[in-house]
Amino acid sequence: MLEPFKHILQTQRIVLASGSPRRKEVLNNIGLNFEVVPSTYEENLDPANYPNPADFVIDTAAHKVEEVFERLNKDPVKPNFIIGADTVVVFENEIYGKPKSEEHAFEMLRKFCGKSQFVYTGIVLKTQRDTVKFFEKSEVEFGELTDEMIKAYVNTGEPMDKAGGYGIQSIGGTLVKSVRGDYFNIVGFPVYHFCKQLVDLLQKNQND
Repeated sequence: MLEPFKHILQTQRIVLASGSPRRKEVLNNIGLNFEVVPSTYEENLDPANYPNPADFVIDTAAHKVEEVFERLNKDPVKPNFIIGADTVVVFENEIYGKPKSEEHAFEMLRKFCGKSQFVYTGIVLKTQRDTVKFFEKSEVEFGELTDEMIKAYVNTGEPMDKAGGYGIQSIGGTLVKSVRGDYFNIVGFPVYHFCKQLVDLLQKNQND
C-alpha cells in the first residue's frame, strides 16, 4: 500500500514514539524509514475514567505523542510524522496491561485459559498540521492450559513486558488456539489500518 509513496516517505522525518521492539520490527518489515524516540510520558491514566478501552488506549497514545512532539519540535529539522501506540488486553470487561510480577502474569494467563479476550491498540499519527487517532480490536482465544504449562511460560520471562502477559509472535503463540481480526494488532501495531491512515494523510498533503 505504501509503495507508490515511498519516494515521498524517504524525504520525511518519521518518528516512532515507542521503545517497543515489536513495533519497531513491524515498521521495519514494511520498509518504513524511521527513528525511535521513546516517550517519557508516565503512563498513569486510570482506565475507570474512560467509557471504553478504545478511548483509553487512544488517549494514552496521544499523551506519548504529545510529549515527543514538544521535545523534538525544538530541533532544527522538525518531525514530519510522529507515531504513538498503546496496547491493552480486555477480558470480561477488565483491562490488562503489562504484568506487575511473575505471580500477576500467572494469574492473568490462568484466567485466559480456554476463553477469549480482546486486544485493543490505539494509534495516534501526528504531523505539523494534523492529528489522526484510531484503534484496532482483535480477538484471541486461548487453548486449555495446565498450571505447569503456564508456570513454565512465565519462567521464560517473555510475559513481563507485554500487555496481557503474552507475546503471540514468540513462545506465547503456543498458548493461542485462534485469532480473529488483525494479527499485527495483537503484536502491538495494526499495520493495515496504520498504512491506510498514513496514505490518506499523504494524499491530503498532496492535494493541499
